[in-house]
Amino acid sequence: MPAHILLVEDDPLIVESLSELLAREGYAVDAVDSQDRAIRAAIDPASPQAAVQLVLLDITLAQGNGLAVCGAIKQARPELPVIFLTASDDEFTTVTGLTMGADDYIAKPFRPRELLARIAAALRRTQPARHIVHLGPIAIDTDRARVERDGTEVVLSAMEYRLLLLFATNPDKLITREAIRDALWNDAGTYIEENTLTVYINRLRNKIESDPTSPRLIQTVRGLGYKAQG
Repeated sequence: MPAHILLVEDDPLIVESLSELLAREGYAVDAVDSQDRAIRAAIDPASPQAAVQLVLLDITLAQGNGLAVCGAIKQARPELPVIFLTASDDEFTTVTGLTMGADDYIAKPFRPRELLARIAAALRRTQPARHIVHLGPIAIDTDRARVERDGTEVVLSAMEYRLLLLFATNPDKLITREAIRDALWNDAGTYIEENTLTVYINRLRNKIESDPTSPRLIQTVRGLGYKAQG
């Protein structure tokens, strides 16, 4: 889902250019031009824009002002990031806005790439920290049970995922076949036969190894079990 940005600006030319810029970057954008409409869009649960995830806010508005909008937003939704768009020489107002809780500001005229970088940084700060476990180029997001290799999702079965997580959380340690069967049995509630375990290991290697015929991430310790190489 694209991040939803509320643009509060009363200059139609700026609204048009910013909306096009943000849309090209994959953001969903709604624009409003007054203090009352901005507050309603950002904090009223019944508003069509209520799912807004960031506010780009001009301080000077034809109706009302951005400082009042920022104050109302931060009182109702303190976690919602607000970035002020300000005149380059408006230092006093900028400091006032930051004191009221604004997360950042960018001076007009602004450079598009800088604005996009500021937006991305503000959105990242609002995301909860994820628990990521790594095994070489494999990244396991344990909060979402999502596995990626070099940024591309690797689709695993539930049993393959449990097996991978067991190896990734025990790097460079010998894990016997008996220990693996016990761990998977306890997790899945189904006893794993010897031959079945071999099948699961091979399937997992086929999905995560660059060369499954010469595995590097999950290596066989002949006669004993397996060892994961981080």
